[in-house]
Amino acid sequence: MSSGNHQHSQKLNKPAFTEKQAADLVERRFGLKVSGISLLPSYDDQNFHVHVSRHEVNGSCTKEYVLKITNWEESQNLKLIEVQTQVMIFLNAEGFPSATPYFTKDGDIMCLESIDTDCTTKSYMVRLLTYLPGRTVATISANPPILYEIGKLAAQLDKVLAEKFHHPSVQSLHRGEFIWNLANIPLLEKYIHALGQNRHREVVAHVIQQFKDRVVPKLSTFRACINHGDLNDHNILVDSTAVSSERPQIRVSGILDFNDMSYGYYVFEVAIAIMYMMIESKDPLSVGGHVLAGFESIVPLTTEERDALFPLVSGRFAQSLVLAAYTTLMYPENEEYLMITARTGWKHLVQMYELGQQAVEKIWFDTAKTYLCNEFV
Repeated sequence: MSSGNHQHSQKLNKPAFTEKQAADLVERRFGLKVSGISLLPSYDDQNFHVHVSRHEVNGSCTKEYVLKITNWEESQNLKLIEVQTQVMIFLNAEGFPSATPYFTKDGDIMCLESIDTDCTTKSYMVRLLTYLPGRTVATISANPPILYEIGKLAAQLDKVLAEKFHHPSVQSLHRGEFIWNLANIPLLEKYIHALGQNRHREVVAHVIQQFKDRVVPKLSTFRACINHGDLNDHNILVDSTAVSSERPQIRVSGILDFNDMSYGYYVFEVAIAIMYMMIESKDPLSVGGHVLAGFESIVPLTTEERDALFPLVSGRFAQSLVLAAYTTLMYPENEEYLMITARTGWKHLVQMYELGQQAVEKIWFDTAKTYLCNEFV
């Protein structure tokens, strides 16, 4: 949901393949007979849910895939896309519920596909990924045990990548001016005009200044790692396993969308997870403590990292809300998808702003502290 380099948003090049073109692509490049295909919601890439005929799967029981066509701009960075895909393969091998690529007929994990657009020919990077079952967290009532597990998953993911993932192109994850990296909150000043002159702009300006004052001077003290960068309520899938009819057990069944991966810090990942888990919650301020407790069961935060948590969560709200407003100005036809976070996000950010850091942190930290005794784990 949060992919894209908004430094060049004026030339945002989202693919525009028809369902027929996508189906032909799957058959021609991957050798699979498509029995059904439908477009999935997306930010600046294009995704299709693909059904293939049973006899074409070469003995595998998998019959559903996601065809992912990367936007033109990011398709130029082959090393970055390769690393993102190799991370998915690595995490799947480590036991994480991550999709894996279906190889092309030439034995590659991805391929470039050219298409004529507006009298020009553009090439897009294409991958066919395994389809993961489950419902998005956005469609369920995320109770404390689920929130705890999501926090724990976020920490486990970052930790295993930091300790065990190696690839010749891993340096491509140092993405510098990437707008969605939490270190780049000040870059929002380029897009804040999209909000107009109102209360929302005032709050965002405060968030940016707070980030400059309280986070930037301490960045060098945070522990670095590779971040997924977009563990939102639409990128985490869950399913239920019936332990008993009275007590069904919910587990994470899928981690989606690795487009926003970049080098960052452990505290970035937990802040991003907290922010997105707040979106649909009936009690958003309580969310942070449960997610934090799960995260700290694997990676306890330092004092400096905990002090930065509030401005980082606020900063992620600001990133999502400002960039959604900015992109909607250019692409009003995609407003429904772009403004998903804004439906409740502004209310949550303004509430945090009005309560202040000390009051919100007390709720989070007091809740997290209860897990040290006897809670939902």
